Amino acid sequence: MDTISVIGGNQLNGSIPISGAKNCALKLMCAALLTDGTLSLENNPNSLRDINSQVELLEYLGCAIKRENSSMTINASNIKAYTAPYDIVRKMRGSILVLGPLLTRFGQAKVSLPGGCAIGGRPIDMHIKALEEMGATIKLSEGYINATAPIGGLIGAKILFPKVSVGATENLMMAATLANGQTVLSNAAKEPEIIDLGECLIKMGAKISGLGTDTIRIEGVKHLSGTTHSVVPDRIEAGTYIIAAGMCGGTLRLENARIEHLSAALGLLSQSGIEVEQEGNDIIVHRDIGRLQGVDIMTEPYPGFPTDLQAQFMAMLTLCEGAGMVTETIFENRFMHVPELCRMGADISVQGNSAIVRGVNKLRGAEVMATDLRASVALVLAGLVAEGETIVSRIYHLERGYEDIVGKLGNVGANISRVSGRLQL
Repeated sequence: MDTISVIGGNQLNGSIPISGAKNCALKLMCAALLTDGTLSLENNPNSLRDINSQVELLEYLGCAIKRENSSMTINASNIKAYTAPYDIVRKMRGSILVLGPLLTRFGQAKVSLPGGCAIGGRPIDMHIKALEEMGATIKLSEGYINATAPIGGLIGAKILFPKVSVGATENLMMAATLANGQTVLSNAAKEPEIIDLGECLIKMGAKISGLGTDTIRIEGVKHLSGTTHSVVPDRIEAGTYIIAAGMCGGTLRLENARIEHLSAALGLLSQSGIEVEQEGNDIIVHRDIGRLQGVDIMTEPYPGFPTDLQAQFMAMLTLCEGAGMVTETIFENRFMHVPELCRMGADISVQGNSAIVRGVNKLRGAEVMATDLRASVALVLAGLVAEGETIVSRIYHLERGYEDIVGKLGNVGANISRVSGRLQL
């Protein structure tokens, strides 16, 4: 099994191109099921494992897909199946987003309960209840969601989500585009990825208002068309490299990144001692020699601090002056990286959904194991500043969400390499 080797101690200087957002691209790919026209995606992170899994699923359903560099075209004019099978869906949770499009366009869908990172419960109850409010009949049987729409199609409804859910907002927004009448989504998610999906749907002919607010209105139309859309830059990848520069010191230019999508994180990063500014379409990150300061973070739905940056921020806190508290409010099992960081010498105490991180003078390289996507990159970041060599195993987690991280970090001065043939821990 391949691993990643990191030898710490180098500053980071140079430029890193930021890829299109995985968390948006996966949903945009599902939106192609809403039309018999061709959806063309630019700035798509085509090399990611999750993208490959989504391609596998869409091709199984009957989509014709072409990829070239960072471009992808999807045509769903010849759908031949309405079942998303377990063998494909188990690989990632993003596959659940075919449910709404299949149901609203074809009147039926059978989707396996999803897989993905084991970071806690991410129930699909809200998806099911909301679709039932739109007239769908849904039964759970043998690990599958079996859904049918009423004769004449889904019916617009007023839906109040009991809590903010990115996935439920996306699934229902897509389902509502071809429903009869108006659908109102209250307590909707506000993430940039939601806005990007909505803007793409509008280009396809959907009637949507309220993007970026907690109330989204969709007026159903009879038909959507193909379009061309550029995937929004990945704010989590950008945030990860900002933290990397802060930990290692030096100056990085993050190409094609939007500082406004990271406002909650940037305020805390500035408090810790990292300088970040927007310059044209790029973000410039700088840190001089000297220890960063510990700060407290609490994950919250957007525009709050993103849960997908929690593990990386914790890795940074391990070397900060003083202590910082990390409180996780989104997922109940997202501290699995803590034991691995402690293997490297970190001082972290977990109590419930909070962790106290007391800064230490140094981390030591060790053999560590990735447990999920963001935990894996946190271990890479720790390796960048640890004494000696850090070996990260189970890097398939990392490859689900970071395009060419070895190449990108290596090009700016990191001593990092992919090693073939090591035994998996």
